[in-house]
Amino acid sequence: MGPPLQAEPLFVRRPNGRYGRPLSCDTLRGRTGESRVAHWFLLDADRWLLTGVLAAAAFVGFVALGTAAPPLRTAMESGTPVDTAFQALIAAILTGVTLVVSINQLVLSQELGRLGDQQAWMDEAMEYRRSVEDLFGRVGPPDPSQFLQELVQTSSDRAEALREAVADTDDDRLRRRTDRVVENVCRNSEEITSQLETSTFGEFGVLRSGLNYNYSWKIYAVRRLRHEHEDGLDEDELAAFEELIDSLTLFRPALEHFKSLYFQWELVHLTRSILYAGLPGVVAATATVLYLDQESVPETTLGVDNLVWVVSGSATLALVPFFLLAAYVLRIATISKRTGSLGPFILRRAERTSAIDWDE
Repeated sequence: MGPPLQAEPLFVRRPNGRYGRPLSCDTLRGRTGESRVAHWFLLDADRWLLTGVLAAAAFVGFVALGTAAPPLRTAMESGTPVDTAFQALIAAILTGVTLVVSINQLVLSQELGRLGDQQAWMDEAMEYRRSVEDLFGRVGPPDPSQFLQELVQTSSDRAEALREAVADTDDDRLRRRTDRVVENVCRNSEEITSQLETSTFGEFGVLRSGLNYNYSWKIYAVRRLRHEHEDGLDEDELAAFEELIDSLTLFRPALEHFKSLYFQWELVHLTRSILYAGLPGVVAATATVLYLDQESVPETTLGVDNLVWVVSGSATLALVPFFLLAAYVLRIATISKRTGSLGPFILRRAERTSAIDWDE
């Protein structure tokens, strides 16, 4: 075993410029330096819950504006601002629902194809599974979360095998660097395994766990470590390096495949949710146009004109499909941006961990 890692400081300066308790550079949040609120908003929050938060904020905003602005009842007597606004909302809802359904049909059409295309896809999937099962030494589990667990655990086992392979070398710097890499791989593997044990495919948890595995840096670190010490490595040590690299490189295709499946599930859920939210929105907007006038809801509640409450509620209900669309697209776009590179490429400086001092 090499020397222990240095104790982490109580507070560190994060990539976003703020100070706080240190985050693991292997996790997605640790690599980007986002605040807990931003990370929750973009990725972790349930999309319906986030939609509710946006809708509540919009409702409060409408009521506040209705209270601070000139009386809505007077404006309705001199014109039709409510009718005009809700007619536009009705058109927008119908257009938006149609567009989302069309996009969903386009995505689902990719699953439909000729027999030859389906056979080619099946052959590629089986070829990949055979490659991974050669790594496992047994048939891989069919469940996505268990499959990723097996890949991560195999990488951890091979990292330990690498440490044992170089334990007797006379190169002290190689041993220290190898210990650093192995500690990083094993610690990250334990974190991911514990997360995957409670995750079910179809939920964001499986993909989130995969994104928390900083495999790109690990591939780079192992390859660079091998390259810088290659002249002093024997055949067994070189083989241990290659086996670890192989296990790490097989992780990304699996993650990308599960990400594609997750996106398809998300778009199907989005379409269904938009339809659920769009119908009440259209009904509320249409009823407001047809039946609401300045005499419909007299009196006040909590010091606010009841007409303001009704119009604000109807407008918020009509906007729920757009809030729902924004919530889903935010997560999908964020995931796509964070997984934009394939292979040992690290696009953001924040993802380049400092587990190894290459200049030592």
